[in-house]
Amino acid sequence: MSALTGTDISRMTGSLFIDGPIRGRPSSRFWVLLVLAAVIATAGVVADSTATVIGAMIVAPLMTPILGIALAVVLSDRPHLIKSLLLVVGGALAVIAIALLIGMFSHPLDDYLGNSQVSGRISPKLIDLVAALATGTVGAFALVRSDISDTLPGVAIAISLVPPLAVVGLLLGVGRYADAAEAGLLFGTNVAAIVATGTIVLLLYRVRDTAKDVGHPVGRMSGGTLAAVVGLVLLVAVPLTIGSVSVAQDQASTRQAKPVTEQWAVDAGWQIVGVEVVNSVIIVTALGPPPEVDPSALRVALNEAGMSASPLSIRLVVGGTRYCPAEATTCYLSSADAA
Repeated sequence: MSALTGTDISRMTGSLFIDGPIRGRPSSRFWVLLVLAAVIATAGVVADSTATVIGAMIVAPLMTPILGIALAVVLSDRPHLIKSLLLVVGGALAVIAIALLIGMFSHPLDDYLGNSQVSGRISPKLIDLVAALATGTVGAFALVRSDISDTLPGVAIAISLVPPLAVVGLLLGVGRYADAAEAGLLFGTNVAAIVATGTIVLLLYRVRDTAKDVGHPVGRMSGGTLAAVVGLVLLVAVPLTIGSVSVAQDQASTRQAKPVTEQWAVDAGWQIVGVEVVNSVIIVTALGPPPEVDPSALRVALNEAGMSASPLSIRLVVGGTRYCPAEATTCYLSSADAA
């Protein structure tokens, strides 16, 4: 483990502590990048585009004040701790507000039930905390070691900060409050992991001692501060454990619902495209020729299979292309489909 110098301390404090007025260069850079990342992330979620969401992860600057919290904890720097906390909270609320606003103009018929970007962020599990702890460790390590700072874009992609907040805003707009809370929990998990691992890595690298040696202001650190950091991780671990159990139950319900839905589709001459249970909601996508299959028959079949307590969402995709002439009142099946 290489020894740090005063130059390293100055580099870290200069890059993580956002000082100056709101119109100053550091603050304006943070807010401009955050707004752009929020727009990109929300657009990517609405379009269900993984590539666009990844772009938002790279642009998002939220990692800076989160690691700033860890550094402020290690240095016992109360003013910067408070400012970094306010930036994280204010930034998170700003992203949610932007997503909520954009969502008003892109309200989907299924309330994002079929959106993979949403479904992937509303069921956080304990393994998400493990991944966040590992990713946060890499981020803190890259901060301390300037020679491996080129890994930071990868860390930004691995740790999901802005996209879950975009999902929160979009789901609030369609009234899916419980799922919005789950997406918010994922964000909170990542923040807690970054702060905890960042604090540990910075302490192991003796950042506090080095700062003292070079004359940088260092406050008094109490055991309660470290206990609070550990408690933050434990606090999110509890609902994540519950979430892991819930996901396991959803997977079991999916296995139970699949043969029932497949038989329902076969009886109607249709085909099942997908069956998924998310937060106890059975989501079925079916494809077939007109007329539409009777959805109530599936509800009855699932009730008889012992799944009456699970809500059912069915997306029916009626096959065939219709041609509707201008100013006409009748549409026709295209010749290719008719054949």
